[in-house]
Amino acid sequence: MFSHINKDGQPGMVDVGDKEVTRRTAHARCIVELPAVLAEALREQDMQTKKGPVGATAIIAGVMAAKNTPGLIPMCHPIPMDDCKITIEQTADGNLQIDATVIANYRTGVEMEALTAVSIAALTVYDMCKSVTKGMVIRDTRLIEKRGGKSDFLDVSAVEGSDG
Repeated sequence: MFSHINKDGQPGMVDVGDKEVTRRTAHARCIVELPAVLAEALREQDMQTKKGPVGATAIIAGVMAAKNTPGLIPMCHPIPMDDCKITIEQTADGNLQIDATVIANYRTGVEMEALTAVSIAALTVYDMCKSVTKGMVIRDTRLIEKRGGKSDFLDVSAVEGSDG
């Protein structure tokens, strides 16, 4: 049932050596819920803090995290990523919506890379803004879409409505 458990019940990496190389994409999203005082401060200061540009720093951190996913998540394969794009937008309600899309031509998917990217980008926002308030909430980290490989996935609820 679980792909990382062998017939003896022991954990192990999945052998992907015989799988076909195909184009794999994954889109993940995370919301950073901001207290009003912080949302206003970021809006007024164009996402700048004393630590630097919040959005740009979080994007760099997210890309670095995606590239280092196999060192963070046991059993993840090192994947030669072709692209990793991260966007951070302040929503109408003041929260930050972080999206990551990862693309690779490989034998296994890139969902974990996309999820790791948004998670670390969100933690970077928290770190850069905690001097204003520690009342931020990181929520709704999830896979929105994956394409390629054995099956595709689309979270219809995320596509139909806004998360922020």
